[in-house]
Amino acid sequence: MFIDKVEIFVKAGDGGNGCCSFRREKFVPKGGPSGGDGGKGGNLIIKVDRHLKTLLDFQYRHHFRAQKGENGKGNKRTGKDGADLILKVPPGTLIKEKGKNLADLVENQQSFLVVKGGKGGRGNACFATSTNQAPRYSEKGEKGEEERLTLELKLIAEAGLVGYPNSGKSTLLSRVSAARPKIAPYPFTTLEPILGVVRLEEGESFVLADIPGLIEGAHKGAGLGDEFLRHIERTKALVHLVDLAEPDPASRYFQLRNELKLYNPLLLEKPEILVANKMDLLEAKENLKNFKKEIKKEAIPISGLTGKGVKELIGKVWKEIS
Repeated sequence: MFIDKVEIFVKAGDGGNGCCSFRREKFVPKGGPSGGDGGKGGNLIIKVDRHLKTLLDFQYRHHFRAQKGENGKGNKRTGKDGADLILKVPPGTLIKEKGKNLADLVENQQSFLVVKGGKGGRGNACFATSTNQAPRYSEKGEKGEEERLTLELKLIAEAGLVGYPNSGKSTLLSRVSAARPKIAPYPFTTLEPILGVVRLEEGESFVLADIPGLIEGAHKGAGLGDEFLRHIERTKALVHLVDLAEPDPASRYFQLRNELKLYNPLLLEKPEILVANKMDLLEAKENLKNFKKEIKKEAIPISGLTGKGVKELIGKVWKEIS
């Protein structure tokens, strides 16, 4: 199951209470106060683990609390500090609090201190003075910080495949990488983003992401909507697949470009590799000339099914991202 957005509640550990005690040993005259300080509460930290791919661990558990500090003890013994709680997330996780970005974790082992543990309270031994030699009070530990957070995962890929449902993105990804997305002749076959590593003959490689099919109104949530649009924000280039066998491929191209603009205008500033797919079909061959004339852009004709033109396409993508 691919989970890329969750809301969680996090709380750091409370500090331990200070102790109020007095020494009463038989041979210790005027023993005086001996209450120790409370321990510090544990922090809550979010850390990147490159072996994780989704936020599935947070799907059914939403509350996380770090350990409390131990209370102080007699004989001026300080309580034990609470252990830090470390939550592991995949690379590309964005941490938000009330819509505000707190951290963007992209590197393996990168960490972010989310909430701090409370300080331990002071024992009565700390309050002894020349004028108050037997204080009968101590401090309570401070409360640990707490927050409600949103975790969003934006896949880290050099290039992203975008296009309408059934434009051939999954077929292309399965041909150029070891990824095996579901392929079927009906819309929305791909229900979650899929990553594939594309290896070139020169020994170079890059990560290609198959983004589930977008439709008109996607920026408002239509179809799979903006659930997956966020995943192309990190890419260096967009590979736009157009099904040339459709009756009006140019119109569908402009509609999808408009959706990207409405979601985030910066997406249109990314390098775009336009791909005229399904050139093994007669309808696609007949539409190619008019399609190029209408869009006034270079379009690489390929057939994801037969592999024709795919090598040229991968070389073009590599040139754009390297």
